[in-house]
Amino acid sequence: MTLNVISGIGLDLCAIGRICRAIERPRFLQRVYTPAEAGRIQAAGEARRGEIAAGLFAAKEAVAKALGTGFSGFGPWDIEIAPDAAGRPLCRLSGGALQRAETLCGKAPRVWVSITHENGMAAAMAILESGV
Repeated sequence: MTLNVISGIGLDLCAIGRICRAIERPRFLQRVYTPAEAGRIQAAGEARRGEIAAGLFAAKEAVAKALGTGFSGFGPWDIEIAPDAAGRPLCRLSGGALQRAETLCGKAPRVWVSITHENGMAAAMAILESGV
């Protein structure tokens, strides 16, 4: 029998307007988002672009907090958030973020992410799970 253990939790909240202004600068998009995420942001309609970017930003911050280090030893591009077929956010770790997760959890760590938007704010929660 496999016992699943929560190895970390993280929560982040950010203002959508602040991220809307930030994504106007191409350098911000390149520094924070993976190419797939940046493409998703740029392809979104004007009304949704800021919500998507802020939700992804909050999710990356929440995952970094769940890893217990913030962005120390890796950058935001090592955390990719992509929707599954139903639109649920899935988290893929690479580079230093994956190494940190494997240090905490062993091989094949799982990251659960939830994102929400309301009244000009985006929030995300992340749970780092390991199988023991």
